[in-house]
Amino acid sequence: MDCNDEVVNWDEALTHVEGDRELLAEMATLFLEVCPGLLSAIREAIARHDARGLEHAAHDLKSSVGNFGAHTAQEAALTLEKIGREGDLARAQEAYRLLEESVQHLSPVLEALARNEEAS
Repeated sequence: MDCNDEVVNWDEALTHVEGDRELLAEMATLFLEVCPGLLSAIREAIARHDARGLEHAAHDLKSSVGNFGAHTAQEAALTLEKIGREGDLARAQEAYRLLEESVQHLSPVLEALARNEEAS
């Protein structure tokens, strides 16, 4: 099994775009553009103890990574979304660390996807 298969569920990702690999590559490019801003919004919400802001930013990121079947990143974002909804940010820093780590594994896979499509 390719280690990229552990980061992205390709069957699920292609199902989201009805098998359109070019569209999936475009979505990867867009994700790579917006992801740093979403991570920043999550960090800032945690720093400000802004539970509602955390919930919304984490929800947006969860939805984005869900398009790629990136379950580890999706679960990490869901955890942060729930922390924000519950309003108890005591676990937020550790949950953010896990999210950031999962996104660091996801980003190179999506960069490769975007590059391969642009080259074809």
